[in-house]
Amino acid sequence: MISAATKSRFDREVAKYPADQKQSAVMACLAIVQQELGFVSAESEKVIAEHLGMAPMAVHEVTTFYNMYNQRPVGKFKLNVCTNLPCQLRDGQKALHHLESKLGIQMGETTPDGLFTLQQSECLGACADSPVMLVNDRAMCSFMSNDKLDQLVDELRASEGQA
Repeated sequence: MISAATKSRFDREVAKYPADQKQSAVMACLAIVQQELGFVSAESEKVIAEHLGMAPMAVHEVTTFYNMYNQRPVGKFKLNVCTNLPCQLRDGQKALHHLESKLGIQMGETTPDGLFTLQQSECLGACADSPVMLVNDRAMCSFMSNDKLDQLVDELRASEGQA
């Protein structure tokens, strides 16, 4: 499941830390697994734990604490909508509900075509720009009105030739 090349990448991350602190590479190793597999499975958590000399539960705690680690396969486009209180007060929940309606799925689900997974997230650190969302854990989108949400989804679909 975890290739020798991936374990070699783990070793490069571990080398950045003192020998007695190799557990510090856990987040980097989780990111490497996710890059390779698309998500972090329980089996891959165990491999990371063994590689770093950690308890599997300690790795699982990191995986579940951060929503950037997918614990199951997700769509090509993962849409995280901030629903923390400041964003709630500025239509974050409405943005989430609009996307549920537009995509025909509920929060936490993936569209049948495998393109979109919709998630809520805690603070994305852009309260003044709410409602905000993060696309694929990389692209921050601010001031997401219904029109901007529709445009974003349509553009992402079109980029996949599914307009």
